[in-house]
Amino acid sequence: MPMIRWHGHACVEIRRLNGYTVVFDPHDGLSIGLPRPDVKADLVLITHDHFDHNAAEIVSKPTTRVFKQFYGEARVDDIVIHGYKTYHDKFQGKRRGENTIYIVEIDGYRIAHLGDLGHIPDKDMLEKLAQVDLLIIPVGGVYTIYPDEAWRIVEETKPKNVLPIHYWVEGLRLPLHPLKDFIAFVKKYSVKRLDKSSFDLQDYENSIIVPKPPY
Repeated sequence: MPMIRWHGHACVEIRRLNGYTVVFDPHDGLSIGLPRPDVKADLVLITHDHFDHNAAEIVSKPTTRVFKQFYGEARVDDIVIHGYKTYHDKFQGKRRGENTIYIVEIDGYRIAHLGDLGHIPDKDMLEKLAQVDLLIIPVGGVYTIYPDEAWRIVEETKPKNVLPIHYWVEGLRLPLHPLKDFIAFVKKYSVKRLDKSSFDLQDYENSIIVPKPPY
């Protein structure tokens, strides 16, 4: 029964009942115009080595394990991590480099974080993402897939729930599309706009979950 918290941009926290915490793609706050993530992680998963995704030191403690752009399979404290190579652009990484898609198996849930995915994945990758319990997907375009492409991936993979990330919010210093440009494509999912930045995954099904920005 993991709790999910959005720390703005691509930074997402998964917290187990016992307090064990996984953090994806931490930013430092200041450099992108958002509050600094207020969390300490046991495990940090970084999808690629860009400044707005790789501030592991911000969320780390002495015992924190950090996986940066990890490809393959690993087990850490009974959590299974799958890392798959993708690209930050539509040119096999020639413009922005490689990107990792993580699928994490935790407490009976499969949670996928797509990082700064810049293209539609191939059929094999889409099959691996099929029907995950939570698809964490960038929707703001410019540096990643665009809103229509994000929706196409949702339609192809049919996740149980979707958490949109990496879109423009007030204060963000990056010229991304706002969330409404993605929501305009949504069909067959309920859009749940929350008044807080966290939620319990078990409370949602067939939903686009929109946490409140963390400020």
